Amino acid sequence: MKQKTWLITGCSRGLGRAIAEAALEAGQRVIATARDASVIADLEKPGMCEVMTLDVTDQAQARDVVAASKPDVIVNNAGQGLLGAVEECGEEQIRRCMETNFHGPLNVIRAALPGLRSRRSGHIINISAAAAISNYAGFGIYGAAKGALEMLSESLRLELAPLGIHVTLVQPGPFRTAFISRSLEKAEHEIGDYAASSGKFARLIEGMDGRQPGDPARAARAIMAAASSDKPPMRLVLGRYANEKARRRGAEVEKERAEWEAVGSPCEFTSPA
Repeated sequence: MKQKTWLITGCSRGLGRAIAEAALEAGQRVIATARDASVIADLEKPGMCEVMTLDVTDQAQARDVVAASKPDVIVNNAGQGLLGAVEECGEEQIRRCMETNFHGPLNVIRAALPGLRSRRSGHIINISAAAAISNYAGFGIYGAAKGALEMLSESLRLELAPLGIHVTLVQPGPFRTAFISRSLEKAEHEIGDYAASSGKFARLIEGMDGRQPGDPARAARAIMAAASSDKPPMRLVLGRYANEKARRRGAEVEKERAEWEAVGSPCEFTSPA
C-alpha cells in the first residue's frame, strides 16, 4: 500500500488505537488524535506518527488539525454511547451524544473536503455501530446518531465518487474495548416501566464488558484491507455477530415489505398528469 497520511480520531484506546497501530505497522503516516493528547503520547514516532489534541465537536479545532495534517485517509472513530430509554435520557445527554457521534465526524469531514477535492483522491472511513443495522431498546439516541452518520455516508459516497474520493462505513459488532466501561453514559433518569425493555438491555450490556468476542486488532486489519482496495466497500461489517445481524435485518425488511406490498404499492395517481 502506497504511503498516505491517516487522520484518526479517538485514538486513546480501543478500536481507534488499534487502527493507528495497524496503519503504522503498514508503513502509513499517522496523525493520531484524542481529546487529551497526553494519553496517546507513546504513539508519537518522528516522521511516522504525530499526536494531536482534537475534540471533534470543536469546529475550529477540527479545521486547524486538518489544515496542519492534510490527510489522505480520515477515520472518524471518536464516539460516545448513551444507554437508556428515550424518555429516560436528559436533554443535554441527547445533545452531547448527537454532537459527538454525528456533528463531530461532520466537522472533520467538512474541514477535509476542500483538500480532498483539490487532490481528487482520498478515503473517508466512518465508524458506525451494530445499533445502526437494527437497533435495541435502550440505544434509541445512540442508534439515531449512528443512523444519521450512515445516511450522511451514503450521500457523501454518491457526491464524492466522481471526484475520486471513497467513503466507507464500518459497522462493528461487540469488540473487547473499554467502550462499555469508559465511553457509555447512562441515562439521567430511571423509569420502572422500561425495566423489561431498555433495563434488560442495559443489564445485558453491562454483563458483557470484558467478554466481547471481537478482537480490535483483527478489526483494524480488516479496515486496513478495505482502505488498500481499489474498490473499497460502502459498508464493512465487522465480526460474526454484526454480519449475522445484517443478514437477518435484510431478510426481515424484505419479508415485511412483501407482506404489505399490496397495501403500500398502489399509491400513485390512477391517471397521468
